[in-house]
Amino acid sequence: MNQPRREAAVRQILEGGPASVPPELYADAVRRGGRMLRRRRAARRLMWLLLLAATVAFVVWALVAQPWVEPPSETTPPLDW
Repeated sequence: MNQPRREAAVRQILEGGPASVPPELYADAVRRGGRMLRRRRAARRLMWLLLLAATVAFVVWALVAQPWVEPPSETTPPLDW
């Protein structure tokens, strides 16, 4: 298809006016959209909950393990007489 024929086809589509939409399509779209929003919201809440749980687990581990404290020496220093 060459350029002028494409432009003519696009003009014909645009000048044709709005297409008729079946009435049940609106209800289906609203239902599906609502379902998608609920799933997205649930997934977002689950991710925040997992992030919170990971943060709490890290804080508890850090308080118990205390990785910032130098571990005690395993050997005793040599004795000089």
